[in-house]
Amino acid sequence: MSKAFSKAFLERHEIPTAGYGVYDTVKDAKAALDVFKPPYVIKADGLAAGKGVAISPDRADAEAEIERMLGGRFGAAGARVVIEEFMDGEEGSLFALCDGKQAVLFGGAQDHKRAFDGDTGPNTGGMGAYSPAPVFTPELVQQADERIVQPTIRKMAEEGAPYRGVLYAGLMATADGPKVVEFNARFGDPECQVLMMRMAGDIVPYLLGCARGDVSGLPAPAFKPQTVICVVMAAKGYPDSPLEGSIIRGVDQDFGPHVQVFHAGTKRRDDGQLCAAGGRVLNVCAEGDDIAQARERAYAAIRAIDWPGGFNRSDIGWRALGRA
Repeated sequence: MSKAFSKAFLERHEIPTAGYGVYDTVKDAKAALDVFKPPYVIKADGLAAGKGVAISPDRADAEAEIERMLGGRFGAAGARVVIEEFMDGEEGSLFALCDGKQAVLFGGAQDHKRAFDGDTGPNTGGMGAYSPAPVFTPELVQQADERIVQPTIRKMAEEGAPYRGVLYAGLMATADGPKVVEFNARFGDPECQVLMMRMAGDIVPYLLGCARGDVSGLPAPAFKPQTVICVVMAAKGYPDSPLEGSIIRGVDQDFGPHVQVFHAGTKRRDDGQLCAAGGRVLNVCAEGDDIAQARERAYAAIRAIDWPGGFNRSDIGWRALGRA
């Protein structure tokens, strides 16, 4: 709920992350830009539905973002801003289930935060994801577990605030090893969809173990070897001013056993027609033997959906596809 709290915690316990500063006035935040180098990373301190992060290429853009955030764009969530050093590397999301004393790793995924192809446009809550993510090599996962996940759970308990539940560690794979971008207390959307479709067992015992404060007797979570991809279909105008009410057709058809369409922001009109009722509206997910097959199945389903009022990125999974 507070990036400033998170950064101070990481700094206190020498858990790797980017250098930062916290500011609550436009004057102080702009002056702090003298300390940082472009591109500038500017974040609203509180929760902003995944949209409270800006990466500004130059000082003019950074100053405009500071004015917008501290000027009330995100309400109370933007009463303070965190300015960070830019970390060069590839970002991914690593998950763990925590019982207050220890954590069990629960797979990884890679999100696509920008609204448009080529990682351009404004930040969003996420326009698509896939799992497994090649960035999470066995070596990187081990480093992240030893240097970040386990110390975080241990130190939270030592500070008298033991954490139970899902720990979402947004990590940057840098030349110096994994570093924390952010923490979330949830599975993430659209990361959750791909993780659940890949899981080979039952999630309930793990969640119950977290709630009861003991995951020690549980085996390591098992995942299917297939790749799962999720492509978000959003209403035009998202993330700033999504247009609601447009009619969506073709969602109820049979896309085959490897495709699942999750509703995120839809509703039925009185006449029974499905329409958009949010920003991110549909999550089209597909599994395949590799990223290429999963992508083709997902985009084939999207082509079969008739929704002129929506849009989606056409390049979800491009990093993994390039590596393949």
